[in-house]
Amino acid sequence: MAEKTSAQDDSGGPDPQNDAHIASPSYRLAALDEDFLLGDSMRGVRFMLEYAKAEQLLREWGVRSTIVVFGSARVRPDGPGRQPYWHAQAREFGRIASQRGGALHTAAQTRDNVIATGGGHGIMGAANQGAHEAGAPSIGFNITLPREQEPNPWATPELTFRFHYFAIRKMHLAMRANALVIFPGGFGTLDELFELLTLVQTGKAPRLPIVLFDEAYWRAVVNLEVLAEHGMIAPTDLDLFSFADDAESVWSRLIDSGLKAHTGPLESQEKTGGLT
Repeated sequence: MAEKTSAQDDSGGPDPQNDAHIASPSYRLAALDEDFLLGDSMRGVRFMLEYAKAEQLLREWGVRSTIVVFGSARVRPDGPGRQPYWHAQAREFGRIASQRGGALHTAAQTRDNVIATGGGHGIMGAANQGAHEAGAPSIGFNITLPREQEPNPWATPELTFRFHYFAIRKMHLAMRANALVIFPGGFGTLDELFELLTLVQTGKAPRLPIVLFDEAYWRAVVNLEVLAEHGMIAPTDLDLFSFADDAESVWSRLIDSGLKAHTGPLESQEKTGGLT
């Protein structure tokens, strides 16, 4: 009996071609199927992936806690008005916090009070630059936007992340935060400020120092006392934040408000702050 060739099926006829099967989207490995992964049904998985990727790398770098610095991406060191001062003070604060807070300390394989920003330019880039000049790592939580989405060159490359979802980005900004420093900014900065104020006010995040830089700017932009006068917030909610007008004063406010600076061997590996 003649042997069946590879081009024949069991009936002795030629094998049907399976090119269409191999080329079908259903045949792609799920983990490599971009159309599938970017579809509506996988949105929850994409949320999880955006959380897990940054979380893994932050743990590998021993980042236990952060100081989050917000502010406008549009502030320039040669910009109009007070922009040069804001930029210079954000840079100086990044240096001070990195030198004094524990970002340089690796004896216990953990780093505390690491500067974390939204990863963009302007105030964010200035704070990352100050940390870089101190020889400390810093974090950039960037997000894909039509404008202003490019990462600044000063955040540590291995700690520069890109997010699609604001919600996951905000979660990472909040969950390790030991303190929040808000420099002048616009809609995005206001959004981030009120997000954290709300988390602290409602007990979803532990009480943490929140300092608004340049009191005159913030009092002109937002009159929070009016909210208290109309009963929209409790008078004690005005104690959730304070003001400072230079980098040294910001650091003093943070320390006076309970920020713990880790400058020696750490006694515990437990997480020290942020959203749980």
